[in-house]
Amino acid sequence: MIDCLPVRETPALDVDPAWRALQDLARAEAARDPLLRSFLDAAVLSHPDLGHALAALLADLLANRHLDAARLRTLILDIYADAPSLVRAAQSDLDAVAARDPATRDPLAPLLFYRGYRALQSQRIAHWLWGRERHSLALWVQSRSVELFSIDIHPAARIGERVMLDHGTGIVIGETAVIEDDVSILHGVTLGGTGKAAQDRHPKVRRGVMIGAGAKVLGNIEVGEGARVAAGSIVLKPVPPHATVAGVPAREVERVGNIWPALDMRQTLVTE
Repeated sequence: MIDCLPVRETPALDVDPAWRALQDLARAEAARDPLLRSFLDAAVLSHPDLGHALAALLADLLANRHLDAARLRTLILDIYADAPSLVRAAQSDLDAVAARDPATRDPLAPLLFYRGYRALQSQRIAHWLWGRERHSLALWVQSRSVELFSIDIHPAARIGERVMLDHGTGIVIGETAVIEDDVSILHGVTLGGTGKAAQDRHPKVRRGVMIGAGAKVLGNIEVGEGARVAAGSIVLKPVPPHATVAGVPAREVERVGNIWPALDMRQTLVTE
């Protein structure tokens, strides 16, 4: 176990207390600004739990003239019933944003407004569909997510829990990419390939990594746990655990053991 990070095997999460807390926040917001009461009722207060709220939210966002919100809502609820871990992950992602983003006071705002959070939950739905050979529907969800959020995550990409896509705009994550738990990724990041290889060709981002805005990590390389990729860097080689890399092409500029940049979001060198 790593002391400063949650354990790898997260126990089953009882979402009810967390959901009640979110509803309390929504009621407080409605009291502060009655103009938002109808919106908050539809988004939070009318739902029994986070799964039902997310199903309604994502369905309303993703729906178009080809696939209406009612059928999408039913689909997403069926997926959550089959895979309740997706709702657990959605709650943990909310908590991660609230803990790491200095502009965020609580988990309500990410749920209601943040495109990074919404795109990530859409990808989790698409990933479930992809795993059951419903590839065309998964790609439809991906396509709609790109249109709505300007974030492109392949349905096959494997993404852990407590992940934050901060701001989110311009993020591209390829088909064979892996993102483990407790990772923070800022806007404009690409986890891409280096050519037309059809096999495993995208980065593996290990636990506790932070990737700064505009960074490009290319190829089937590993970014070791607790590592940090500086903003604007182009990474073409593996990054050791707890190392900071920067530049074009990126090179190691610091290595400090037992740091977890995804959690403290520190953008400067530890030794400065």
